[in-house]
Amino acid sequence: MQRFIQFNDEKIDSMIVMELADLVTTLTKNLDYEVEFGVHSYLDRMSKKIYVRHFWNHRPKNIMINGLKSDVYLRAIGNYSFTNEEDIYYLLQKLSTTSLKSFAKQLFMITEDLRLEEIIKRKRPGTKSAFKDRIFVYRKYFESQLKVNLVKSIYTDALFNNIFLLLTSDSPNENIPKYNEEINLVMPYIKNTITKFYETKSTKDTVKLCLELTETLEDILDQDMLNEYFHLPDKKYDEIVHDPTFDDLKRKDPLQNNDVIDKKSEGDEEVFEEEFRTWHRETSDLSKSFLQFDLDQGSGTDLLGEGVREGEAGDQALAVVQGSVQKTNKNDYSNLEVQEHKQRSNQGIEKKYGKENLFAYPIFLSPEKPTYEEEKQYREFKSTISNYQKKLKKIIEKTLEHKKISPRTDLHFGRLRKKLLPFFTDEHPRLFYKKQEPSSEIDAVFSLLVDCSASMYDKMEQTKLGITLFHEALKSVNVAHEVIGFWEDTNDATKEKQPNYFKPVIEFSTSLRNLSGPEIMQLQPEEDNRDGYAIRLMTDRLMTRFENQKFLLVFSDGEPAAFGYEQNGIVDTHEAVLQARKKGIDVINIFLSNSEIEESQKKILHDIYGNFSILVSNIEELPNVLFPILKKLLYKSIA
Repeated sequence: MQRFIQFNDEKIDSMIVMELADLVTTLTKNLDYEVEFGVHSYLDRMSKKIYVRHFWNHRPKNIMINGLKSDVYLRAIGNYSFTNEEDIYYLLQKLSTTSLKSFAKQLFMITEDLRLEEIIKRKRPGTKSAFKDRIFVYRKYFESQLKVNLVKSIYTDALFNNIFLLLTSDSPNENIPKYNEEINLVMPYIKNTITKFYETKSTKDTVKLCLELTETLEDILDQDMLNEYFHLPDKKYDEIVHDPTFDDLKRKDPLQNNDVIDKKSEGDEEVFEEEFRTWHRETSDLSKSFLQFDLDQGSGTDLLGEGVREGEAGDQALAVVQGSVQKTNKNDYSNLEVQEHKQRSNQGIEKKYGKENLFAYPIFLSPEKPTYEEEKQYREFKSTISNYQKKLKKIIEKTLEHKKISPRTDLHFGRLRKKLLPFFTDEHPRLFYKKQEPSSEIDAVFSLLVDCSASMYDKMEQTKLGITLFHEALKSVNVAHEVIGFWEDTNDATKEKQPNYFKPVIEFSTSLRNLSGPEIMQLQPEEDNRDGYAIRLMTDRLMTRFENQKFLLVFSDGEPAAFGYEQNGIVDTHEAVLQARKKGIDVINIFLSNSEIEESQKKILHDIYGNFSILVSNIEELPNVLFPILKKLLYKSIA
């Protein structure tokens, strides 16, 4: 069994998600776009997301990969660059009164996709195999759907299935089943119209043919489609194409009071034709207008009359204003600067901690004084790992670089210098020196980050045993380190607030004290875990240290799960690991278990940490498993 990200009732291989995310970024050349799994595949420009279908799950792996990639190709290349949203908006407006709206929208999706497919294959021949598998799977699917819909006499859906088969057929003699009499009579026209889709050059051409075919079938088909095989979102295109201008925002609805202005023009009025922008409750976007108005309803009346309300002293600032007014509950422009500052801050947070962690914030807790029971348990742990601690100490000493003592010159003995001039000029010349020598101090620092989520419940005791081993070994070789547990508060987490708790049970300043250690026993399984955010935060802490070699050890089972983090958590954590490594921090995952480790867990940890993941089902194996990876890291740093 393989470990997957769960979306609703579907499972997603985390490595595939990361591959698709990289593919989307490469094809769109836009870092803001991301990939998500959904029921249907489409491009959402407003939220900058490309949806790929769960339809491809539960198929042979090569078919599934090619199917998902074909979705990405169509959206990230096709729709992104070659589909005109204004033409789609025109189509949706025309379909507002038709009885076959779903049929027409789905017909547009398949015909536009086929047009885009040909463009993509010409520009990128390497995509042909993916589209070949895509058509093969869809044809098999619609052949079965056609039979089912005919048996159930769902003729509109059956006709749509048949149209797809006709459009993707390699043979001109594609089988056409028998429908009712009306549909059978119009089939020659349908076949003839379908052939025109091969000649479309633009989205506009596709829209025109879809409307033409829908208009004809509207008098023949009794009902719209029951099934939705492809999805064309309505509101998204409306928002993209129909961005309101100032003229669009002018009030056009009838006045509540249709009073008549009695005063006639005498020709000597002072007229101002200058246009200035205002804000009112129907304006959705902020601007930096100086004037602010609260508009609710108005009357057509004589401005100097007495029919509506008595003028107020404040009206004179902007001439006499008449009508019913009230305070708006919308944006207050006095806070505009604050809002803009907040927006810039959010962008900075997104860049630093990832867009999945935009609303996450840290809460650091202080460790409590160890209880007698905690001290007793820690002594038992120390006794258990004493032999392994000595072995790990030797591994660390042999593997990690020591600090160097600066070279010393002008000595009476040692190695002879090349510059011998002082021999002739000085009465007591100092002509010798000593090279750099290693000190007893190791030039390294460690941060031990401990996942305290609920999923660690059955592994926490073994994990604390491993942390005790590291703490005692690092303390014995005088290497500064910290131990921090982390978790996210499930109950308080909302869409715009995700508190993440960090509990430093061992801090850099106290890590080398003889009595430090029992605080480790205070680590307990809590709630959720936002691994990517925690790794980024620990990266910042390590970057403030002066040591040459920096290590981040993440004790976790590799299953990130937090509010809104289930689907993209593995991808976000993987990105956090890559960012830390780019800054020179060696990130190692350590998964300690008290039982045999499943292949699914190995797979997900490899997806996040690559080859730098240590999986140990028995604490006795840890020193032996750790030595090769520390040695590999040291050679990497020297190279």
